[in-house]
Amino acid sequence: MLYSRIAGTGSYLPARILSNAELAQRVDTSDEWIVSRTGIRERRIAAADEMTSDLALHASQQAMQQAGVTADQLDLIIVATSTPDVIFPSTACILQEKLGAYGCPAFDVQAVCAGFVYALTTADQYIRTGMAKTVLVVGAEAFSRILDWSDRATCVLFGDGAGAVVLKASNEPGIVACKLKADGRFRHILTTPGNVAHGQLQGQPFLKMDGPAVYKFAVKALAELASEILDQAGLPQSALDWLVPHQANVRIIESTAKHLGLSMDKVVLTLARHGNTSAASIPLALDEAARAGRFAPGELLMLEGIGGGFAWGAVLLRW
Repeated sequence: MLYSRIAGTGSYLPARILSNAELAQRVDTSDEWIVSRTGIRERRIAAADEMTSDLALHASQQAMQQAGVTADQLDLIIVATSTPDVIFPSTACILQEKLGAYGCPAFDVQAVCAGFVYALTTADQYIRTGMAKTVLVVGAEAFSRILDWSDRATCVLFGDGAGAVVLKASNEPGIVACKLKADGRFRHILTTPGNVAHGQLQGQPFLKMDGPAVYKFAVKALAELASEILDQAGLPQSALDWLVPHQANVRIIESTAKHLGLSMDKVVLTLARHGNTSAASIPLALDEAARAGRFAPGELLMLEGIGGGFAWGAVLLRW
């Protein structure tokens, strides 16, 4: 049986650090208020000349180097992003050109904060069906460009960055199970409703969020999904070694860990230093923990994310 395994990870964070103290000079907030409600202390902001594809490029090069993969060996490139460089072509095609990986298919996946698990699931299916042997999967975001910096309910939450993995075909189990969900009835509680029509901006181009509604939905949905994917894989809750969650809110993460019976030392947390980097948050956290040697071979990891759509999903994998 053919499986897909992670052969390399990579990440990139812009140099600019925006602290809570600096944000408190712009809007009516404080470090204590932000930390107590979210767990975030700082976030990274892309430079004016840094595009999403640039962030993706740095992360991809790291992952490819670790995997021992060259550009001509890639069979597929998938970029998860909600902040593409342009309307089209896809950020994946722009990244492809920058990597020099000409000819293989390349496309974007847009599932906001669940984007990386959606992209990873898609890549896994390509490998399992024999359509690809080596796939580059990237989560990259420049969310600072869609924030209203006068809205303290949203501007304190998000940051920029990119994470990447190289998946390779293997006879040894890697990705064990994937499960994706969406419910468009809740699209209004987290949205960026602007668009371009006839050369003019239509609607609001800034992120809008009903925080309490998002929190309530996310806690329930992630707890249910965690149980469902373990059942799908035929594994008990006790088999799980690590949770690598989307980094949105520490209270949501703590709730999910409690549901799974995991102590917080078995949860990868980068939220305090990265903020919510949307589709980039899971691969950023995965790379940081992997490079620190926190995962042992054979351990079972759950990657889980939820975002606007509403879209959510999880991936179980053996390290």
